[in-house]
Amino acid sequence: METFLRIFTLGLPIVLAITLHEAAHGYVALRYGDDTAKRAGRISLNPLRHVDLIGTILLPGLLLAFNAPVLFGYAKPVPVNFSRLNNPRKDSIFVAGAGPAMNILLAFISALLLHFLIVLPPELAPVVQQMLSLSVLINVTLAVFNMLPLPPLDGGRVAVGLLPNFLAYPLAALEPYGMMIIFGLLLIPSFFGINLLGALILEPVKGIIDLISLLAGVS
Repeated sequence: METFLRIFTLGLPIVLAITLHEAAHGYVALRYGDDTAKRAGRISLNPLRHVDLIGTILLPGLLLAFNAPVLFGYAKPVPVNFSRLNNPRKDSIFVAGAGPAMNILLAFISALLLHFLIVLPPELAPVVQQMLSLSVLINVTLAVFNMLPLPPLDGGRVAVGLLPNFLAYPLAALEPYGMMIIFGLLLIPSFFGINLLGALILEPVKGIIDLISLLAGVS
């Protein structure tokens, strides 16, 4: 029973965070002229359309098993044909930013829902409280991780859209190696006692959670 509750309280927020993150990308792309995600069936609330075996299941599971200081994952990227957007350079910023923005919204809604724990039965309230608290943490962590300014992460695409061409083109060229660079930056410095993970992810996550808690009235 305890294992089931752990899977439920952790699994549901992860699935919702990743599913709505990806659906948001597809919806905003459609809004700005590209229906690629719609035709691929990716503007969907069905988690199975977005789940990636490694990024959605294995990676979070391993991080959890090894008590990693931060938990994150990813889904199958929503297909977007940026050349079909009404204004590819500008609109790509909104498409890329839609996923992290959705996660921040979900974190804020989860924080607000903590106010309603009082109406739940005493035996259910602690379980829901843990699930909502984890939802805040997972969604903010996912948003911060994805906004790191390196393609193929959303923050990298936002940066490419905002930077002048002489900086944007070399940054965009790093996309095939982006994930290797990111994990190298996060993991290798820790072997030398450098807490780059804290500077890039943990501290921003803590600050955003504190702000959300303040705005939601649960701090």
